[in-house]
Amino acid sequence: MQEVRGSIPLSSTFYFQGIFMYRSHSCGQLRASDLGITATLSGWVHSRRDHGGVLFIDLRDREGLVQVVFNPEKTEIYKSAETLRSEFVIKVSGPVRKRPEGTENKNLGTGEIELAADSLEILNTSQVPPFEISQFSEASEEIRLEYRYLDLRRPTLQRNLILRHKIAQNVRETLNKEGFLEIETPMLTKSTPEGARDFLVPSRLNPGNFYALPQSPQLFKQILMVGGLDKYYQIVRCFRDEDLRSDRQPEFTQIDLEMSFVDEADVMGVTEKMVAAAFKAATGQDVKLPFLRMPYKEAMDKYGSDKPDLRFGLELMDVTEEVRNCGFQVFAGAVKDGGVVKAICLKGGASTARAEIDRLTDFVRKLGAKGLAWIKFTDSGPDSAITKFFSEEDLDKIQSKTGANAGDLLLFGAGAWKSVVNVLGTLRTELAKRNYLYPKEQVFKFLWVVDFPLLEWDDKDKRWNAMHHPFTSPDEASLATFEKDPGAAKARAYDIVLNGTELGGGSVRIHRKDVQSKVFSVLGISAEAAKEKFGFLLTALDFGAPPHGGIALGLDRFVALLLGEDSIRDTIAFPKTQKGTDLLSGSPSPVAPKQLQEIFIKTDVPKKIIPS
Repeated sequence: MQEVRGSIPLSSTFYFQGIFMYRSHSCGQLRASDLGITATLSGWVHSRRDHGGVLFIDLRDREGLVQVVFNPEKTEIYKSAETLRSEFVIKVSGPVRKRPEGTENKNLGTGEIELAADSLEILNTSQVPPFEISQFSEASEEIRLEYRYLDLRRPTLQRNLILRHKIAQNVRETLNKEGFLEIETPMLTKSTPEGARDFLVPSRLNPGNFYALPQSPQLFKQILMVGGLDKYYQIVRCFRDEDLRSDRQPEFTQIDLEMSFVDEADVMGVTEKMVAAAFKAATGQDVKLPFLRMPYKEAMDKYGSDKPDLRFGLELMDVTEEVRNCGFQVFAGAVKDGGVVKAICLKGGASTARAEIDRLTDFVRKLGAKGLAWIKFTDSGPDSAITKFFSEEDLDKIQSKTGANAGDLLLFGAGAWKSVVNVLGTLRTELAKRNYLYPKEQVFKFLWVVDFPLLEWDDKDKRWNAMHHPFTSPDEASLATFEKDPGAAKARAYDIVLNGTELGGGSVRIHRKDVQSKVFSVLGISAEAAKEKFGFLLTALDFGAPPHGGIALGLDRFVALLLGEDSIRDTIAFPKTQKGTDLLSGSPSPVAPKQLQEIFIKTDVPKKIIPS
């Protein structure tokens, strides 16, 4: 057998006394330049075709497909090949030859060649798979997750995980060059519930006490800065026991970093460099730097979201002054009460059927709006049931302010500012979906949202909450006054957004104990509670903590966005369902009473579902 050691790409190639045990090449590696060599391949039978006595097998591994030909003249090999079925694992050897003219497959990298089998070894058989192993599989997600080991063989999922690997490695390379240290933080930590629920782990050696799985390494990475490590990063697993959506998992991965002696611009600059390098490695495209910066207030006013999607227009426009004195009491009353009136102009929307407008009205009502006012602009003029309440001058002002022309549709929201922008912002993205306003080609729009409020008022609990987290520093102008006027305080925070999705968020942290104690006080956290939950951090801040800041980006989300996947589950090797279950392993699951006794836990779960 001819050896070709110099062309072997995979670490899984093995030698025994100078002979390839399983493969000399991957299935997707051979090209016309390899004609005449003898190759050994191992992989899965992807498909089988019998053409007039000559048997063709498409052999698959992670690197791709190659056609293998079995000639009936080689009787024993051919008989063995006739037993092959989909997903059998085989090893074949033979010469690489050119495919007959007219049979080339331009869609395959190996499409010009084939392997003429001189030997065949069946390494393992397979049952009939419950779904087709291809990028076009129509199997339900439940079946795919139950048989995840088969799903992982699909080219699409393998592509996703390979890209995830490339991004993670590129992030490490970039941050290493910037002088960061990769440092692990604990997985078993103290429970400090703020918002989402902790996953709790009972301590057998400390009866009645519990660890928590980390929702974030936040406190520990700040401690690392107090410890003088200066620049830290970690691609870290985090856990949140919360309700799940397509972009949430109970366990997820984030790119976490922290820096000492920095301001917002320093952290954002490093993050941009890291994201741009990873984006280039994943897509081959360059990203224009620096990313757009947009204040929180502008994002909410123009897009109704603190993570605006900039791939289409439909900006929210303020017509409060234009309708202040109109005869339509819904608008005039909202303005009189200190609220706002905003509008979205849907270009070409005048042709929208009344039934569709009714559906949009139902849509915003589910969001908490009382209704949806609208005006169509036609060649004959404004058309709506509400136009009778407006003077011609009022309508001209509205049309001028919104830029509406004949053929356009205006949709309005009126009321308190926060409610109006939230409803119209959600309506904006719904209109984009229904009217196919997203670009057909993949477009990536990065931006930073900055100048967030430090706190937000919770009407239900009648208390202030941190908009990001309670360790975010107020800006310099707010330091002296935020206790007296918490709602006016600005945060030194920044969120990075891509195509309407928050990739990550960060801030300059509070590095002084007195400021941290004041923030806790405004948040309703007593000195005793602060000491109980965060005492080790407060103590550390008393020992010369440097100014520091950082950010955390969701790796799962980043990969999903680059691939155009709707769910992060298709970027994770072993994800959970929306109910937090693992269909492959059957977790979570009951445990035996003896296990519970050892950790001093009793439950009121019916015994019939607990194994003996």
